[in-house]
Amino acid sequence: MTESHGPHLPHVHLPHPHLARRRAEGAALIADEHLGFNGQVAVVITRAVGSMWCAYAFGALALISLPEAIHQGTVAVVSWISQTFLQLVLLSVIMVGQRVLAKASDKQALQTFRDAEAILELTDKIHHLTEINNRLTDEIHNFIAKPPAPDTSAPA
Repeated sequence: MTESHGPHLPHVHLPHPHLARRRAEGAALIADEHLGFNGQVAVVITRAVGSMWCAYAFGALALISLPEAIHQGTVAVVSWISQTFLQLVLLSVIMVGQRVLAKASDKQALQTFRDAEAILELTDKIHHLTEINNRLTDEIHNFIAKPPAPDTSAPA
């Protein structure tokens, strides 16, 4: 007697639900963050202060007090550099750099997302092919495992 693996149902591949959810959500990008009113005001101010034009303006503003600092001596010049120039100018320059880095980070996140999507699609296809292979292997096993039909042509 052969084992029966039950009735063979037609194969229907169901992709993992995570694939559709990832496609719908897309990559998580900094630019897509939801901001309330306060967040929007902060972004506008940050963009204004974090521009090279603002850094130039702060640099010019800091230079107004430089002659007086030079006139007062070394301690005043060091104080002017650390408290006026560095704080005013570098603040904007650092903010510009952060914005550039955030854009680069978004590009990297998007590329990583696309790579992960490709891997998930390939994994889903491999899963689908494995299911088909298992079904075909079962069919071959069931065909081979059938007892041979009695030979009715031999004389009795």
